[in-house]
Amino acid sequence: MKLIFIGAGNLATQLALACSKQGFEILQVYSRTEASARALAEKVQCGFTTSLSELRDDADLYLFSVKDDALPGLLAAMKPNNGIWAHTAGSIPMSVFDGYTDKQGVFYPLQTFSKSRTVNFRKIPIFIEASSEAVAESLLQIASRLSDQVSLLTSDKRKRLHLAAVFACNFTNHMYVLASKLLQEEHIPIDVLQPLIDETAAKIHDLTPAAAQTGPAVRYDEQVISKQLGMLSDPRMQELYRLLSESIHQEAINKPT
Repeated sequence: MKLIFIGAGNLATQLALACSKQGFEILQVYSRTEASARALAEKVQCGFTTSLSELRDDADLYLFSVKDDALPGLLAAMKPNNGIWAHTAGSIPMSVFDGYTDKQGVFYPLQTFSKSRTVNFRKIPIFIEASSEAVAESLLQIASRLSDQVSLLTSDKRKRLHLAAVFACNFTNHMYVLASKLLQEEHIPIDVLQPLIDETAAKIHDLTPAAAQTGPAVRYDEQVISKQLGMLSDPRMQELYRLLSESIHQEAINKPT
């Protein structure tokens, strides 16, 4: 199967590398910037372009992996072809392709990606949506060669999954950023938190997230909470601390016994 990647960011880079390792032929990479397009093209040994008018029209699959707000403009500038058009976004419906192609789909790997960090796609859930059984079969064929966890999922369910992922990943990582800032003020290296972070993540392999929750907010230890609030000089961090503590305590109260 011949692929073209439209986008050369974090997800596109790791997905293209994984597809290349599995023997899929990558014909071309498109990106707005030549440096990004060239960098990915060199890694997977294919051509590249910064012009949509120069995209080849003989690929079996055109994978759009770009910012959500950039996708509509790219689609409007695309030349028609006979390949499948699929995007990799969590929050965009498949219907974004309506009016451009009937062979449309979604290829959504549920993971956080960085260009410089290689991931094991075999352990990454990939969720597929397709406009027909034939398109689904093609996307499932690719996904199954990359991952051991492949499922069909509708746009509505995928949007809810993406929202959950934002809480589980992006918001959690932001907590690491804030924790790091607190430590930096006292010249304490972030490394000291790594065993705690690792164990927190590992717990939910054996416990439900609710059962794994610990800390002063569970029992709403007002003395500890009050002291820690007083240590925060940033009003936004104070508000986050209050809201999260209240939410944790409320979930603990409502947890089935």
